Amino acid sequence: MNRAAAKHLIERYFRQLTDGCGNGDCTNEFCASCCDFQPLDNNAAAAKALELFKINAKLCNPNPSKKDSDSSAHENSLLDSKMSDKEDFSDLHHLTENTVCMLLSSCEEEGDYSVLVRVIGRVFSNAESLMKSFRKDEPNTTENLDSLKPTDVDKQSEQTSEAMGASSAAADEGTSEMSDPCEVTVDICAVRRVYDRLLTIDQVEAALVNAIIYLTPNMELDLEYLDVYETNPDYLNIFIIVMENSNLHSPEYLEVALPQFCKAMSKLPVTALARLSKIWSKYDLPHIRRMMETFQQLITFTVVSNEYDGENLVNDDETVVTATQCLKVVFYASIQAGDVNVEHNEDDDEDSESDELTLHEMLGEEQLYKKGPRVDPLEKELGVRPLDSIKPLIPFEDFINESLNEVVEMDKDFTFFKVNAETKFSFQTCPFILNVVTKNQGLYYDNRIRMYSERRLTALYSMVQGQQPNPYLKLKVRRDHIIDDALVRLEMISMENPSDLKKQLFVEFEGEQGVDEGGVSKEFFQLVLEEIFNPDIGMFTYDDDTKLFWFNSSSLENEAQYTLVGLVLGLAIYNNCILDVHFPMVVYRKLMGKKGTYLDLSDSHPALFQSLKELLEYTGNVETDMMLTFQISHTDLFGSPVLHDLKEDGEQIPVTEENRQEFVDLYTEYILNTSVERQFKAFKKGFQMVTKESPLKYLFRPEEVEMLICGSRKLDFEALEKTTDYDGGYSKDSQIIKDFWETIHSFGEEQKRLFLQFTTGTDRAPVGGLGKLKMIIAKNGSDTDRLPTSHTCFNALLLPEYSSKEKLKERLLKAITYAKGFGML
Repeated sequence: MNRAAAKHLIERYFRQLTDGCGNGDCTNEFCASCCDFQPLDNNAAAAKALELFKINAKLCNPNPSKKDSDSSAHENSLLDSKMSDKEDFSDLHHLTENTVCMLLSSCEEEGDYSVLVRVIGRVFSNAESLMKSFRKDEPNTTENLDSLKPTDVDKQSEQTSEAMGASSAAADEGTSEMSDPCEVTVDICAVRRVYDRLLTIDQVEAALVNAIIYLTPNMELDLEYLDVYETNPDYLNIFIIVMENSNLHSPEYLEVALPQFCKAMSKLPVTALARLSKIWSKYDLPHIRRMMETFQQLITFTVVSNEYDGENLVNDDETVVTATQCLKVVFYASIQAGDVNVEHNEDDDEDSESDELTLHEMLGEEQLYKKGPRVDPLEKELGVRPLDSIKPLIPFEDFINESLNEVVEMDKDFTFFKVNAETKFSFQTCPFILNVVTKNQGLYYDNRIRMYSERRLTALYSMVQGQQPNPYLKLKVRRDHIIDDALVRLEMISMENPSDLKKQLFVEFEGEQGVDEGGVSKEFFQLVLEEIFNPDIGMFTYDDDTKLFWFNSSSLENEAQYTLVGLVLGLAIYNNCILDVHFPMVVYRKLMGKKGTYLDLSDSHPALFQSLKELLEYTGNVETDMMLTFQISHTDLFGSPVLHDLKEDGEQIPVTEENRQEFVDLYTEYILNTSVERQFKAFKKGFQMVTKESPLKYLFRPEEVEMLICGSRKLDFEALEKTTDYDGGYSKDSQIIKDFWETIHSFGEEQKRLFLQFTTGTDRAPVGGLGKLKMIIAKNGSDTDRLPTSHTCFNALLLPEYSSKEKLKERLLKAITYAKGFGML
């Protein structure tokens, strides 16, 4: 029904209540012509008319002889005059959807919204009034409108009684809703409908902006000094109502109103923020995304409107900080609204804190070297972590604010994160807003600080003990015994002095001259991994379809070998080195503390995943058609079948429609967890020897850890061309260099990966993209039939000056396609 038709009906109900239909035999109890009808004054009749309209009550046909046209016109205006008499509705202390609609209808008819503007401004600028507005079980419209202008003492007494009853009901609701954190007393759908109507009126929009500006400082004081949420949980209604305003991201709000609102919201106790996050998690995608974009818009607007440097830090900008803290609430709402698995956690093997006084503590440096904050307070209150998210409602990437990442001074932010956490805000406490490159800078500072720390401690110990200082983690290995030498040396260090693993890695190949400035270490990692992942050794199995490795459950190698692999991965992160490692994502999830589940099989064991999926979706008779039991078989290291009972006497238990889910769960648990428990536990132990005290687990998600270790799959060769250096007589203007880049850009994706593997030792880009690689192209003689060669440890390509572009392409393709044995040093 359109607005005009609704107004016409309400007016007819009003005339029926005040003048009747003119039929002396009328039996309609809601008509003044009925003999049993109790007369109403105009004030009460207007409210009753709106109520009858809502319930679609009986409407009499008017008797034309009842009144003349002048009288009819006069009565038609009574409702409007009743509304216009209320100059400011000073006795209206909260709003309902009905009162707002009635005010709107009257104002639209008059063409004057001043009354509505005053009411909206007064209610939305008062915390108590706004908190009581738009209740689910609000008093009916008659009561609300009768309370606007009481006509006698009896009505005032009745109002007081009703108000006390409403307060009592609200208190009861406040108590009961705490049993269900997602239950609120505010009618969110009604609030949205009201906003849909109000936000089309410019004068009302301005009133809302000014009201929030006036409201928020008082809210901030209430929350900081009066603990209002603890005494009345319905205080959260204010934040729910304000955040339903779909125009909060517009410029009118971004200047003052929204920053002040974020500041007030940041003062909410953790319990309130957790409850707000749970409430928002029940919203559908468009509403959660709108709130996310509102806070992101404020952060971006503030960042681009200001200039930051080493003195004027973005960490000190209260608007950016509080908006980020508010965005965190939406971030966790998105996680809860998506697919979450809070179970299937790996046992935490981390050692308990020692009571012994460390040298750092004696030097007064314990703050700098303490473990990073392991659990976010909001995360702890909610009982859910980003790691538990299988698929959030809004992708994690959408919460990253690139404008903010460009201005964060990570050296300063790291200090706040580690030392001044109580007094200074660090964006690393909200890692979801940072991209991998920025977080990697924070990790780099953490690693370097630990390296310098170990170097200082070594110098102190050597002075006391009179020994030669050894500030590096030195590994001296033989090329033909690299695994044995590395294993023995690292095992000794891990047993005698594990803190030495925190020193900067320095590798020396026996019988070879050279200083390790990063290149020798990179070559060491490449050679170790190449040998360890050799299928002939049998430590890992290789899937030709997925091109991924998995732990060999029947491997004959001892646990120390797997510990070495974990150590190598940890040292690579610690020393900022990219490795050519190919594990499924479940490995990184397990490293971060989650067990493998059925969905993880999709990339680690895709054939098995598909078979189990078909089993779960099968509509026929599972028992007779499939003929499966709770006994499974797999092949060992030598290709022989091995039987395993998923349950006791599994061979005797058939898989049926009723227990097939249990079969899938047990099968998955065995393949991803139980069967490789010994190997993976040793692998994780080695990894944690280096990373246990690092903020790695706090800052990064599993897919980001993979990127730290293996690099990014995204290849931007345009960026690589811009940052490449030239040596030996070449420059970017040399004809062969121009031909070279034209050739590279003409390659397909697979050929580009082969070139990258040939030149750098891995087919992935470092964190931050190929622009961070710093490749060198050096001249290697004049025209020749020799192939290009490379020094992978220095990302150097040795390129002869071929006579033509065609010859260059032919020689280069042959070199990268048959790279093994061709000058890879």
